[in-house]
Order: sequence, then C-alpha cells, then structure tokens
Amino acid sequence: MTTMTEASVREFKMPDVGEGLTEAEILKWYVQPGDTVTDGQVVCEVETAKAAVELPIPYDGVVSALHFPEGTTVDVGTSIIAVDVTGGTAPAPAEAPAPAETPAPAAERARSAVAAQPEEPKAEGSGRQPVLVGYGVAASSTKRRPRKAAEARVQEAAAAAVQSELNGHGPAGHSVSGGGTDKPRPLAKPPVRKLAKDLGVDLATVVPSGPDGVITREDVHAAAAPTQTPEPVPQPVTEAPAPAPAPAPVVSYDTARETRVPVKGVRKATAAAMVGSAFTAPHVTEFVTVDVTRTLKLVEELKRDKDMQGLRVNPLLLIAKALLVAIKRNPDINASWDEAAQEIVVKHYVNLGIAAATPRGLIVPNIKDAQAKTLPQLAESLGELVSTAREGRTSPAAMQGGTVTITNVGVFGVDTGTPILNPGESAILAVGAIRLQPWVHKGKVKPRQVTTLALSFDHRLVDGELGSKVLADVAAILEQPKRLITWA
Repeated sequence: MTTMTEASVREFKMPDVGEGLTEAEILKWYVQPGDTVTDGQVVCEVETAKAAVELPIPYDGVVSALHFPEGTTVDVGTSIIAVDVTGGTAPAPAEAPAPAETPAPAAERARSAVAAQPEEPKAEGSGRQPVLVGYGVAASSTKRRPRKAAEARVQEAAAAAVQSELNGHGPAGHSVSGGGTDKPRPLAKPPVRKLAKDLGVDLATVVPSGPDGVITREDVHAAAAPTQTPEPVPQPVTEAPAPAPAPAPVVSYDTARETRVPVKGVRKATAAAMVGSAFTAPHVTEFVTVDVTRTLKLVEELKRDKDMQGLRVNPLLLIAKALLVAIKRNPDINASWDEAAQEIVVKHYVNLGIAAATPRGLIVPNIKDAQAKTLPQLAESLGELVSTAREGRTSPAAMQGGTVTITNVGVFGVDTGTPILNPGESAILAVGAIRLQPWVHKGKVKPRQVTTLALSFDHRLVDGELGSKVLADVAAILEQPKRLITWA
C-alpha cells in the first residue's frame, strides 16, 4: 500500500468561526476522498451555536480522508479533513536504514536503567510506592525491629493477670467461699468469659473440651443450648467484590406517537441565552395599541416611488425607522449593563437586530450603524438580512454586537407578546398583527388599521419613564408618519 510522509498530508482543523465558539456540527460535505481541492474552495458547511457557515480549505491537493460523517458535532481544533498536498502521486519513500547505535547521554542511560529495574514490592500495609529517582519515598537500607506492639500486649496481659490475682480471679488463684473452702476457678480466655456472661452461663458448670482443661466458645454454646440459641461463630471479614454498575435504563417511547429532536446548534445557544437573559435582567413590558392606517398608506406610496424601486418596502421598514427616531430622541434607551464594572454603557450607535425564524431556530442578525442609514439604505439592509437568514447563510459576525431588537410576531397572526431581551441589549420591540378594526377617528367610529406594540426593557438601566417615552414616540410616528420628517 502506498504510504505518504507526514509533510505531504495536511490536516484541516475545525476553526473557531465565531468569538469563543467551542464546537460546530458538520451539516454537509461538498467533497469526498479522492476529490481534488484548491485553495479557497468550500469543502463543507457547519452549524455553530450562532449560524450555518461554509468552510473553505486553505491549500491545494487531493482529499485523503473525511474524519467525521455529516451530523457529527466536532470540537474546535479537531482535524476534520486530511488533504494530500502532493496531489496523491508521491512515491512511497524508501525505508530509512536504522542509525548506528551511539552511546546515550548519561541522563538517558540513568532513566533507562530505572525503567529496566523490576518494580519493588510495596511494604506491607503501606500505600506508598517508589516513584522516580530523587523523588518520592526513599527505600530504607535497614530492617525494622519487630514491632513493639506484641511486647506491649504481653506486658498488658501480665499486668491484667496480676490485677486479676489481686481481685481473686487469677488463673491459679482461689476464691474464698463463705464456707471457707477453696474451689478452683474454671480456665477460659477473656472473650469466652464475656460470652458466658452475656449468655448467662456459669463457667463452673461447663465441661471443658480444650487443651489443659480450657473452656472454649463451643463449650459455652453447648451449655447454653437448652435455653439459648447459639451465637453464630463470626467469620473473618472479607471484602465483598464491588457489584457491577447497573446499566443505564433505556429510555423508550412510542416512535409512532413521539419524535425526539436533539437540542444543539442554534436552538441550544438560543435556549441558553434566553434563560440567562430572563434570570439576569429584570424585564418590564409595556403595551400600546395604535392606529397605523396612515403608515400603511405611506408604504403603498413608497412602493410606487422610483427611488425605492427594487427594494423591500413593507410596514416593518417604517416601524424600524420609527424606532430609530425614537432612540435618537431618547438616547439613554440604547445602552447595556456592565455587571463587572457596575456601569451603564450608553451606545452612540444603533445595531438594530431583526429577529428571524429559520428552519434551524430563531436568530437575530443586526444592521450595523442603522441610525446613519437613509430610508433606501435601511430597506436594502433589511432585504439582505431577511434573505440571508432564510437561506441559512447568516454569519456569526452579523449576529454580534446588537443594541436593540425588533421582533415581528404579527406575521404569525399574533396580536402581541412579552419578548425576552437578547443578552447585552436594553430593549426589544414586538410588533403585533395589523388588523382592520373599529376605531374612533375624528369623533366617529370607523374601520381603521390597528396594531399593538409591546416594548420590553431592562429595568436596571431603563426606568418606567424612559421606556414609556420610547414606546409612545414609536406609536406617535406610526400614527402620524410625517413625524419622521419633523422629529428626524
């Protein structure tokens, strides 16, 4: 089989395509082993916690191997594809002759000698082992004297015997009975005496069976048998083998009635971000219902304007412009909370986020420096943002650095909601469905186009007055769009 030198095969590792991302899922391979690739050619599409991204290969060659199949989540820094940069035609290198043996350095010989030595047995009762030369436990050059514990036990036994003699209970002692007659004391070891005491057996009535007339435990049990159940003879304690771990229970469900979808990629990141936001920033949501009939008329006029030809013109465009004007009138709403520094950071630019529902989950790309764009420029940016999101081509950079967000729940026929802030942002505006409703207009009830707006904001840096002013300004502009000119 043809072999390739390490230098001829280049390993392409999973890059960090965002800021601080740790993993990505391989969605699709565009090449297979044996395919020729060139520098800059896209070889696969991966999904990170932020978006789907296409990865180009940084060199020319022939694909040697794909290390992971589609659908696999791979850590950043792990090699995912190998490419033979010689084109796969390099001949197998001849096997290099073994170099002549040369004397090893002294330190190397010392390490080899240590490695070659057989492992010394551990000292009994000791959990320590010799490690490397010069470290760890030093081997003793002398043998220990026999433990003194045995001598101490002999001395304690002798002292106990003397004390027992003094108490009239020595092995050769005599107990003085009331009648003045001496009766030899039965011979038994202390544990046997305790057993007899516990069972209520008089050792004087027990027939000894041990050597030299010593009473054993069995003798005591035999004497107690008529009235007592013999005490079981304790067996030496042996360590029972650890039970094998029980296998993890297999989760079963009816596949015909349930479908399980792994939480990963964009959905996993969104879930974590929303939980973090909900339990970090104190949310407040305010609502206003407004007549947007004039705004819809202006949308129709703009669609016919030659300066807006080819651009996406819809109510969201004017709602975005209204929010930008409201922020200009109330700049403190465009801020973030710095927990570490305990400061409020007021932004002098607006990166306007637009929530977009995609097959991979909800993403929020943003329009950079939206406050500086004209209406045609804003319409162009909105169109590109929406189309890119629907195609799954939104880059991680497009979803970073947002300051405020608009979420259009009205496209789903929803009247309004209480949106959760994107982490690091101060406010989010939810736009409900625009419906023809009875409305009091110029003193009369007439059918008008009406919608409900909801503004959620971080109450740590936006108080009720500021939040109310921003929401009221947006509503006022949508009710009277000419304020886009007078307030801008």
